Amino acid sequence: MRLLLIVDDYLPASIKVAAKMMHDLALECIAQGHEVTVCTVDDTLQVPFVVEDLDGVHVLRYRTGSIKNVSKIRRAINETLLSYRAWKILSHYFKNNRHDLIVYYSPTIFFGPLVNKLKALWKCRSFLILRDIFPQWVVDNGLIKKYSPVYFYFRLFELINYGAASVIAVQSPSNLMYFSNSRKHSPRLDVLYNWSSVEPLPARKNVYREKLGLTGKVVFFYGGNIGHAQDMMNLVRLAGSLKGLPTAHFIFVGKGDEVALIEDAIQAGKLSNITLLPAVNQIEYEQMLSEFDVGLFSLHKDHKTHNFPGKLLGYMKQSLPILGSVNQNNDLEAIITEAKAGFVSVNGDDEGLLKNALQLIHSAELRAQMGRNAFQLLNDQFSVMTAAQKILSHA
Repeated sequence: MRLLLIVDDYLPASIKVAAKMMHDLALECIAQGHEVTVCTVDDTLQVPFVVEDLDGVHVLRYRTGSIKNVSKIRRAINETLLSYRAWKILSHYFKNNRHDLIVYYSPTIFFGPLVNKLKALWKCRSFLILRDIFPQWVVDNGLIKKYSPVYFYFRLFELINYGAASVIAVQSPSNLMYFSNSRKHSPRLDVLYNWSSVEPLPARKNVYREKLGLTGKVVFFYGGNIGHAQDMMNLVRLAGSLKGLPTAHFIFVGKGDEVALIEDAIQAGKLSNITLLPAVNQIEYEQMLSEFDVGLFSLHKDHKTHNFPGKLLGYMKQSLPILGSVNQNNDLEAIITEAKAGFVSVNGDDEGLLKNALQLIHSAELRAQMGRNAFQLLNDQFSVMTAAQKILSHA
């Protein structure tokens, strides 16, 4: 079978979890005997498109405007044009290279028109991997108003995106229920957890600990987007509560629109127990994970939908215990708690988050056992083999 994977971010340059997940999926599908092409964007190209090989994956990159780390207006314009530019630049390629299944990843919500054209051309099915219910989550967080012109604009493309899918796969049972109740005329729905390969990176000999002066400390690591949806101040408050405990240190690695907010909070609170680092590539990211002790995550308390942060996959892969907080009734809390893979509390319960952190700080044995459980959870529910089998079953 020939598969086309469509994603707006891909390796090797990308630092996003989605890029790593889709590459792992491509490699697993190849291992199962299929041919895989990835269609992705590149705002650095000097030519309309290139076709490359990456670990046996055919990678089709086409030129587009910048959609990462630019103003919201510029990003919206360039994302709106993603499908138009893809068809204009790549239609000849698509007409001469038929595929049997289209798998596309959201966010972004703007690949729907392209998928509709390809389905009509190839007479095949499509599988939408839906990770964010957008624009609903930005409404929930007060970033745009419901029933505003901006909302209706995004909502139009959201509906086109859903309409292009033969199957829509959300990332948790709670999201399935939420989506089913709020979208009455949707295609077939399924649950597809996030996934990862299960081969951990061998630990290096404390390169980063020595470089950052963290030898002998329990290091809490957060890697990924630093934005409104994550409510990073939640983790900053935790670090503030622990600044009198010299054995604990926090490392935040990433970029996003709230980096300056974190920098100001560190300075204002004199939080010497936080190290804020810029985003790194995937290899360096995994090497950091292999050295540190606890994986952190945070979800904004105002979310109505249920998110499974992709960063948790990296934590589980490297056998790190997980510490985090979620929005109310998020089923991620039950998944991690039942597996004894870490501690999860509701965002806003600062006392509970602090109590959980202290348990991990004071017991190396607890950290080790929860880390082993986290790795087992990855194998049981979040392996790339399981994800590939589910996707291919819908071909």
